[in-house]
Amino acid sequence: MVEELLTAVVAAGVGVVVYMGAAARVVKQYERGLVFRFGRLREEIRPPGFTVIVPVIDRLRKVNMQIVTLPVPAQEGITRDNVTVRVDAVVYFKVVDPANAIVAVEDYRFAVSQMAQTSLRSIIGKSDLDDLLSNREMLNQGLELMIDSPAVGWGVQIDRVEIKDVSLPETMKRSMARQAEADRERRARVINADAELQASHKLAEAAEVMSEQPAALQLRLLHTIVAVAAEKNSTLVLPFPVELLRFLERAAPPPPAVAAREEPASAGPASEGPGPAEVDAAEAPAAVDAAGADDGPSALDRAAEERALGAAEPPPYPDESPP
Repeated sequence: MVEELLTAVVAAGVGVVVYMGAAARVVKQYERGLVFRFGRLREEIRPPGFTVIVPVIDRLRKVNMQIVTLPVPAQEGITRDNVTVRVDAVVYFKVVDPANAIVAVEDYRFAVSQMAQTSLRSIIGKSDLDDLLSNREMLNQGLELMIDSPAVGWGVQIDRVEIKDVSLPETMKRSMARQAEADRERRARVINADAELQASHKLAEAAEVMSEQPAALQLRLLHTIVAVAAEKNSTLVLPFPVELLRFLERAAPPPPAVAAREEPASAGPASEGPGPAEVDAAEAPAAVDAAGADDGPSALDRAAEERALGAAEPPPYPDESPP
């Protein structure tokens, strides 16, 4: 009798252990459990921890509640300004309603992936190339709204969408590089011209100060000498002030010829009248005029006639070159 009782107790214990092993389930902290009894979803969602289901009758389905990182394959499209680009992105989402994520859609990961690819192609066709390169924040927000609208009914919440990379054709890259180089050169020229203008104003102010204080120019020359002497070279720079040249030019005596031209002719006393040299110089032109009138044509007329006769004579060797 005792042995039969012990056997029954042992069998019951083994049955309980087997039952508990088949019914016991553990739900992790980042998971939620959905129980399907005869294929029908129970309203109760099992929280994290130890839970028990009815073996054979119930089936437990665990749903991950963590944020999922889903890479979107590179999509090739044509922008609004007719440029072919390849754009890839990444989507961050999580399940907020486990029941809808399992019941409303067959595979919520695949559904979100396909929706992200379709939305990315649509964003590429609606945007310009400059927006894809420089205004990505607005495009990310638009892409997030396009994916999140249908995903709400699936029990999925889109946390963030980021455009990773934009691949351009090589010809477009070279064109953009030339454009950037030209723009930088333009800005460099504008900055250089502005610097020259400011430097000219400062130099004009410095010239005004030096004109008021001549010693300032000499100090500036000495400073230049010190700067040149600091370099260890064999070049000797000796500045020569321009004011010193002007002073020497003013101090130099005039040449003798200029002095003779500037010296007035000496005249005799006023009471005595002109001297004999002055009388001879005054009578000489009159004598020449009288002689020229008596002799006939002037010497200038005779010289002109001789030149005309010489030009009219034929060359001595008309048929051959002169010896």
